[in-house]
Amino acid sequence: MMNKGHPSRTALMSAAARAAHLLVDETPSIFADTLAQTFLGERAEELLGYHQSYGGHPVLSGARTTAVTRSRYTEDRLSELAGRGVGQYVILGAGLDSFAYRSELDVDVRVFEVDKPTTQHWKRAMLVEAGIPVPPSAFFVPVDFEKESAWSLADHLVRAGFDPGRPALVSWLGVTMYLTSEAIRQTLAVVSGFAPGTELVVEHLLPTGLRDGAGQSYAESVMAAAAEQGEPWQTFLSIEQMDALLREHGLQPIEYARQRETIDPAEWERADTLRPFELSVLARASVPTRQAGYQK
Repeated sequence: MMNKGHPSRTALMSAAARAAHLLVDETPSIFADTLAQTFLGERAEELLGYHQSYGGHPVLSGARTTAVTRSRYTEDRLSELAGRGVGQYVILGAGLDSFAYRSELDVDVRVFEVDKPTTQHWKRAMLVEAGIPVPPSAFFVPVDFEKESAWSLADHLVRAGFDPGRPALVSWLGVTMYLTSEAIRQTLAVVSGFAPGTELVVEHLLPTGLRDGAGQSYAESVMAAAAEQGEPWQTFLSIEQMDALLREHGLQPIEYARQRETIDPAEWERADTLRPFELSVLARASVPTRQAGYQK
């Protein structure tokens, strides 16, 4: 048995929220991650038990709302792009994401999972224990940004088989709040160098004054817990600030989706405790066609 490593607390909590959605919340599901529980391994009973016993608690229902809406939005967009011939999907901070092992798009889309080696060791061990093969379209890209600059990202991807001359979808979910502004800028600069037609879906958290009551309460509770676990939230951005950052790095903003806007309005008419709140925003941007003589 390979060394299981140690996934980040964030990766475990996100996977638990996606798994619990199928166990705790009413149907129809917003997002069906049928493998999330598998990746929890020996922690599954503990982590899912919290949701099953206290699923209506605002922090737990908020975690499920956040996890499933951002995944739904991103994978819906990937499906659209794949239909247009986009065949590369880069997941920054992939954690315990299961797309590559459950999606029907896996034969058409090459998936590059970027995350810390320790999290990837755990994930690969869980796949082995569950008897789930790694498809030939999935590639692990181990990068520890605590030890090296984000500028190395492109090199790591290319070595894993990524084609920088072809467009891709890049997802960056549940990460920017843990990073410094400079680290965010470096990553945006790297993504802006990808092929024209590449799209980025990046999640950011709103500053205090732009949250509603539910968003502020959730932030206060989760922020304190994250700091105690050594993963403090560091960066909050308004839509205007994110827009300026994207444009500063040559990316063209397309839309900003709040939780309420990630799914059809009718899907929010639910009998469970999932409700959209004002805290996280999904920014979608593209790498535009470069004009003649353009230089970064």
